[in-house]
Amino acid sequence: MKPLTDSLLSVVVPLYNEEENVVLLTSKIHEALTGYTYQIVYVDDFSRDNTKKVVNSMADPLVHLVALKKNYGQSLALAAGIDYAEGEYIITMDGDLQNDPADIPQMLSHVMEGPYDVVTGIRQKRQDSLVKKIPSKIANFLVRRVTKLDIKDNGCALKVFTRDIAKDLNLYGEMHRFITLLAHLEGAQIKQVPVKHHARHAGVSKYGLERVFKVVADMMLLLFIRKYFQRPIHLFGIFGVLLIILGVLINFYLLIIKLGFNEDIGTRPLLIFGMMFILAGIQLFTIGIVMELLIRTYYESQKKRPYRVKNVSVGGEVS
Repeated sequence: MKPLTDSLLSVVVPLYNEEENVVLLTSKIHEALTGYTYQIVYVDDFSRDNTKKVVNSMADPLVHLVALKKNYGQSLALAAGIDYAEGEYIITMDGDLQNDPADIPQMLSHVMEGPYDVVTGIRQKRQDSLVKKIPSKIANFLVRRVTKLDIKDNGCALKVFTRDIAKDLNLYGEMHRFITLLAHLEGAQIKQVPVKHHARHAGVSKYGLERVFKVVADMMLLLFIRKYFQRPIHLFGIFGVLLIILGVLINFYLLIIKLGFNEDIGTRPLLIFGMMFILAGIQLFTIGIVMELLIRTYYESQKKRPYRVKNVSVGGEVS
């Protein structure tokens, strides 16, 4: 089949203890991308087995290995691979052979035809245990409900990005689970397509039920970034003012009791709560002001603008 593009493709694959999978994975990528110009960027996330040795032993000129100095996790391994990648189109996938490289050309076709910047997979007939499926379903449900972005399978690692979107992603923590949402926040047009999913060829899964808690924590951070990154005073300031008002009302009530009814208020827990609410409100409001100054410094020091322009047209012609 004739390749869809002559542009360089970069296939970025984080690896952690995948010595039994990497040779077969490389073979499958070569088979799927026959006729294309591409590079395979493996990122060894400080594997404790012979993954790095096996990759180097292949002596494949199309295979690039980025070896990290310690185990940083999948998000930073992906970030390292994307930073290194030179392709006009960047493909990400897992290294456990559960994603099928044969799906890449049909995903790439959607990006080539436009107007999509990201094509993400929806795993069909998912070959995973309930220990992986249940947390994934919970996470997908939470993301859809909270973010209003209808992505059916946030956990599918097989994705195709245009270069500019991939390079603008800021991955850290466990943010690889929300990479599609991050792309959406960058203004990307996203398409979802069904992809094949296979049982793990070898090795053991690195995920369990504990990732639900990581997903919730990272989702809260993303929600803050999405809604309040450019206006943190609207979040902290509002809560701060509400707490201050509540504290003032409590103390005003106690003042009336003290002056009007001559009752002792010094031993009442309500007095402590009133003062705590006022102090907490002042702290939250102060945090809002400090964060506003930090956001302004973030943009102005790097000469960034708090908006992104997709394109400009003059006389109907896009420039």
